[in-house]
Amino acid sequence: MTRPADIYLRFLQLAEALRGLPALDPLEERILDFVARMSQQKERLSVRDMMAQHQFGSPATLHARITSMREKGWIVLTDTEDARRKQIELTPGALRHFDKLAEAFVKAANKDSAPK
Repeated sequence: MTRPADIYLRFLQLAEALRGLPALDPLEERILDFVARMSQQKERLSVRDMMAQHQFGSPATLHARITSMREKGWIVLTDTEDARRKQIELTPGALRHFDKLAEAFVKAANKDSAPK
């Protein structure tokens, strides 16, 4: 019988091999997850909204991470009705990354592919 922990560890192993875009640091990973969750909930997320998320650090830290994530190809900033506000969106590469993670999770949970 496969334990849930075995499935999760198998998922981590599969997920490690999937990275198509440049690696993110742990804070950038958390930011990416947050942006993805907001996107899934159909919530618009502006840079200003992100700066208000104190759990990710100071505005200067967030600005640096957003810039880094843009340069690495994970997010883009798009125009809104107000030219001074930019909306944060996932790139097609980031969406493919989440698709691959989902596939890895299904594979890890598949009883036939579980570690023996």
